[in-house]
Amino acid sequence: MEKLKTIEFDLSGYKILLQFHGKKEPLVIHFDTPSRRFYFSVIALIINEMKKKDKVGFVNIRKHQKILDLLDQSLSGKHASKNADGMWAKINMAWRHRLPDFETASLFKVFDREIILPYEKGGKHRYKCSDLECDIWANFFGYDENNKWRFKFAIDSASISLNDVSVALEDLRDNSAWQEFVKRLSMQPKAVNREKKAVPRWRKKTAFSLVAILIFGAAAFAIWNVYIHPVLVTKDLELPDKPSIAVLPFENMSGDPKQEYFSDGITEEIITALSRVPKLFVIARTSTFTYKHKPVRVQQLAEELGVRYVLEGSVRKVENKIRITAQLIDALSEHHLWAEQYDRNLKDIFAVQDEITKKIITAMQVKLTEGEQARAVSKGTNNLEAYLKCLQANEYINRVNIKGIALAKQLTEEALLLDPEYAWAYYTLGKAHLVEVWFGQNKSPKESIARAMELFQKALVFDDTLAEAHGRIGFLYSMMGQHDKGVAEAELGVTLNLNSALAHMMLGKTLTFAGRWEESIPQYKQAIRLNPIPPNLYYYSIGLSYCYIGQYKKGVRWCEKAVRREPDSLIARIMMIVAYSFSGRHEEARIEAAEVLRISPKFSLEKFEKKVTYKKKTDKDRLIDALRKAGLN
Repeated sequence: MEKLKTIEFDLSGYKILLQFHGKKEPLVIHFDTPSRRFYFSVIALIINEMKKKDKVGFVNIRKHQKILDLLDQSLSGKHASKNADGMWAKINMAWRHRLPDFETASLFKVFDREIILPYEKGGKHRYKCSDLECDIWANFFGYDENNKWRFKFAIDSASISLNDVSVALEDLRDNSAWQEFVKRLSMQPKAVNREKKAVPRWRKKTAFSLVAILIFGAAAFAIWNVYIHPVLVTKDLELPDKPSIAVLPFENMSGDPKQEYFSDGITEEIITALSRVPKLFVIARTSTFTYKHKPVRVQQLAEELGVRYVLEGSVRKVENKIRITAQLIDALSEHHLWAEQYDRNLKDIFAVQDEITKKIITAMQVKLTEGEQARAVSKGTNNLEAYLKCLQANEYINRVNIKGIALAKQLTEEALLLDPEYAWAYYTLGKAHLVEVWFGQNKSPKESIARAMELFQKALVFDDTLAEAHGRIGFLYSMMGQHDKGVAEAELGVTLNLNSALAHMMLGKTLTFAGRWEESIPQYKQAIRLNPIPPNLYYYSIGLSYCYIGQYKKGVRWCEKAVRREPDSLIARIMMIVAYSFSGRHEEARIEAAEVLRISPKFSLEKFEKKVTYKKKTDKDRLIDALRKAGLN
């Protein structure tokens, strides 16, 4: 069994080097940003205090406020705490929750021993860390259950002694290195020197007047911002008028890519549960999953999606054991509001998901009625095997390929044999049938659509709160020419879940098929706000609606966005033809028609026309005429 041999704290590089027996190179843990360096220095302080006592034991960090304040103000940069309370909260949260979480590495980078590539959460490269190594690191951070300010670096948990640990600064070691490190920080003028140069009296008077004006203006602006008009612009998106959150894909820490479906499924379940709460604003899965395996700052993500809160976490599933970590971050202040680690049996997964949802809602200071609390709790199955099969099926559907759809159908049918009353399984199987229609793999698309309708309706028998099922049924009614029923069903979906981008999208589509183009636009807008990085369908759908109400520039802009994003999308090119034709740009429409034939050489306008089930004949005629004039037949 591999064991830890030595630990070195490199004060020069803000790195911890873990040397294991049998390993040529150490595992390098790098605290590479100003705020991370502060946490590194807290660990080094505790190690140094233990070495001074010559025993592994608790250190009461409250007794070191002066040095901690120096470390914070000198190392944390713009994230330095404004007061002691903020610093204590920051240390406590990091020590108990964030530093031990070696697997998600929220406070440091880990370098691979062999190729020395940095690891960042969601990054391309992974560090080579065995379960033992990860567990050793996680268990280093001990604290006194009876006194939250007594911390220790529990090296004894790894069967090494204080003699095997060193604190180094160039050629200096241990206390000498620490003292020199602190001395250098205290000599940094920007960090601790608060002396004021003599200023002429006339400048003081002028400065005082200017400061008074600025303070008054800033105060007025703050009052307006906080109490009168609480809207923050994040790039092009404004924060909603209720708590807003994006849930990042939980990272699969199982060491097995085949378990990816499980971590993704947990993420989607949490998003779904949160979206059921009308007092929240929840970003759709499609948008947050675009950040999967990509290194991204929480603040950047919040700006791009227009939210205040971000949830991130990880999942490790090994046989019948699971470990789920989650942390909620306020992106405006970059403070961690809540963090937790759950080590449970797999059979407890449903309870864990509900607990995480409730903790997030509480941390965002949202008060729910009993009915709202009930809606936030997951409705599903008590059959674990059926649940896991549906998670896998959903993952196959999201991959959008023919082989995956066949496997998804098989898995959901197996899930329904295990639990014939499992609403989500019926809904998932219905989605698989619809995707199969889009691929053109059915001998009878009408039969597949009818089967999808049957499955969605069956799902509602067992759970009539499934907003997405109502939305899809509404759209299918529109395809069948039953427009009034379609709109009514889709409207019910939006009513049941204001946070469902899909429900808003489906209502927009049913309204367009019913000829209510102008009414569809607010639904599309809300769908895109909830899903800021949406499927292409969202773009060309709102583009077409703008064209039908005469706002051609907007229509063209949205359709062009769809074409740029997916140049080989047949439907996007067709909608682009319509937008150009409606706006009188006939030459460009003909160019787009050539692209349609490039993508689909056997395109038939006659067959396409049969699929357009608009309620108003004039709407259908106008669309087909635009395509014909562009050269399609």
